Amino acid sequence: MTKQDDVAVVNGATVTGMSLEALDSVAWDDLETAHPHDPVQKVPQTLRLLALAGAEATEDSCDPLYSLVTRDGGRTPSAAAAALPFVVALAADPALGARVALVELLVAMQAPALADEDWTGAWALLADPEPAVRRAAIPLAAGVPALLERWQVETDPTVRIPLLLAFGGAGAGAGAGTGAVADGTGDPAEDVRAVLAQVLGGDDPVQWVAAVHGSAGLDRELPVRQLDRLIEVFSDLAVRPRFEEVWFTPAVDDPWDREDLVRSTAGLLAHDPEAELSFAVRLVEAADRTGDDALCREALDLAWRLLTERRSVEAALLPLAGRLLTDPHADIRLRAANILAVLGPASAPYADGLAELLDDDGTDACLDGAVGEIARWALARIGDSRALPGLIDQLRAQEEEPGRCYVVDEPRRPDTKDVLIPLRAHADVLLPAMREAIRTGGARGGATRGFLEVLEAWGEDALSALPDLLPLLADTWTSIHVLRVLRALGPAAASAAPALRTCQVLDHPGNHRAVAAAAVHIGGDRAAALRFFGNEVLAAGTPGYGPISDLAAFGLDAAPYADRVRLAMESSTHWPRLNAAITLRSITGQAEPAGHVLEEFVLPIADGGDGFAFFRVALQALIRMGEISPAIRTALLTVRQSDRRLSTDGGYPMILQDEELRALVDQALACAGPRSGEAGKAAAAFMINSPREQRYDDMSMKQCP
Repeated sequence: MTKQDDVAVVNGATVTGMSLEALDSVAWDDLETAHPHDPVQKVPQTLRLLALAGAEATEDSCDPLYSLVTRDGGRTPSAAAAALPFVVALAADPALGARVALVELLVAMQAPALADEDWTGAWALLADPEPAVRRAAIPLAAGVPALLERWQVETDPTVRIPLLLAFGGAGAGAGAGTGAVADGTGDPAEDVRAVLAQVLGGDDPVQWVAAVHGSAGLDRELPVRQLDRLIEVFSDLAVRPRFEEVWFTPAVDDPWDREDLVRSTAGLLAHDPEAELSFAVRLVEAADRTGDDALCREALDLAWRLLTERRSVEAALLPLAGRLLTDPHADIRLRAANILAVLGPASAPYADGLAELLDDDGTDACLDGAVGEIARWALARIGDSRALPGLIDQLRAQEEEPGRCYVVDEPRRPDTKDVLIPLRAHADVLLPAMREAIRTGGARGGATRGFLEVLEAWGEDALSALPDLLPLLADTWTSIHVLRVLRALGPAAASAAPALRTCQVLDHPGNHRAVAAAAVHIGGDRAAALRFFGNEVLAAGTPGYGPISDLAAFGLDAAPYADRVRLAMESSTHWPRLNAAITLRSITGQAEPAGHVLEEFVLPIADGGDGFAFFRVALQALIRMGEISPAIRTALLTVRQSDRRLSTDGGYPMILQDEELRALVDQALACAGPRSGEAGKAAAAFMINSPREQRYDDMSMKQCP
């Protein structure tokens, strides 16, 4: 490719005007695109349209080429090499209207298969008169020397910023002997460090932050050492607008603002949890002093993320959130209330402040819920009775709200079950409003299912709601959920037996068995129940499928089914294996081989595993059994000392589930060894088990002495 009178020429043919003979000279039919369904002739067609569009060419005009000539997780299409000189020529044409998009296409086209092609014209774009083109071309630079050469002459701050950022990755990959700078001096890696050090010692705060980011690729501790100045720069209101003026990066259309940089800088500190937390807390404190709402909001979002990931941040965030309850900005009060809510009883010193916010309807456009709603939840978590008046109405309105949406990881209004299940002690106060909501909402009411989950968890304390549940059995939408509530109520719900005979369930055999199982539970005939569940287990086509876990409640009386349960345990994995092991231990009274199976679901958590649902069920079973093995004890001690949240759910559920599992860990550790007395005998009442949750209800758990 050559340049004649500022017109790009390939093989002697102009490609940026109406004369496009060079395109026609390529044997396109012998080539292929990235996807078989895309005909190769679309490549010259798209290039021709771009050239003819000239100044009217747009980014959308370039988009088809991505699927035609770039890799999509596989090998580079042969059409890419043929298209490369034409894309370079178009990108170099100052009269074309989509040059930045074409440079970005060249970046995407980079692949080992094209390493031997002529990229000289692409590298020349680093010196293009247009800053946006030079900026987009930075990823095309052929190594550290080219970046350093550009740095020596570059004066535009919007290009100097991405150059500084590029030095980090490029410098980390450069070593001695990889080549010298254009002037023949020095080792590239050392020259990169020298450039970054010069900027770090300079007076420009924005370029200084860029140098910190670039240096982190070479020295990950440097951002930690520079923590004080990072906080100073980000807290300077005069500096804030400058980030948005000059901080551009390749392939990102919009500039970065200060809040973007706070978020990105926190990632540089992630390897040092103490520094990362200090960064968030000190930024909140600085923003609070200056009334910098935007900075405070961003720092609180960082604090929220840390809170959902690590337990150790709780003490530092508690007083911070407490002070911010009176902040004049609703978005700050909302975030503070969310932090206090998930901290639960520890937030009790701030209960009066939360109570004053119950009527606060302040919101944030990007978050779910109002300040008053979250404040009420915080009071409920604390156990403060001021949360109760209006709570059911609030939750009902939330569940019936059309089009509600939220980001799982961000602060949001809690699910109904997460608010109400822990309030079982207040069932007498809350049930009247819940029953009214169920009656008026009916089977298809938006809040009905959520309230049914709560009634199931409350068990016999929800018995007064039974008359309101029976009409729901006639609807396929809610009948299965009502069946779970009836199972939880047990024999106390015997009066529901006639209604069960007319229960409408989805046309699936498993649902019909669920109706029969509910009838057995409320019937109170222990022998009949044992026969029912035993026969279901024997009749299951595949060992492990069937109500095996229901047999556990019968203890040694279910021993005749032990062989089938053992077979299920030995021939299955995951839930069937775990449930069979728990049941086998219960109906045989023998610690092994079930004990080793339980270890499979406990020990991995100590090594960083994330099978927390299995872990919960195993812990609950161990607590009921009253003994743990030495290996499990060692693992649980490790888990108890860990700082990570025992959850992968994101957002506030991570904290609530972490609390639940750690409480179970403590209970299990209290089981010092084999319990005295007759092991394996069944409890007098049925053990309630929810197939949907695959867990034993806490009400059925025996506490270790």
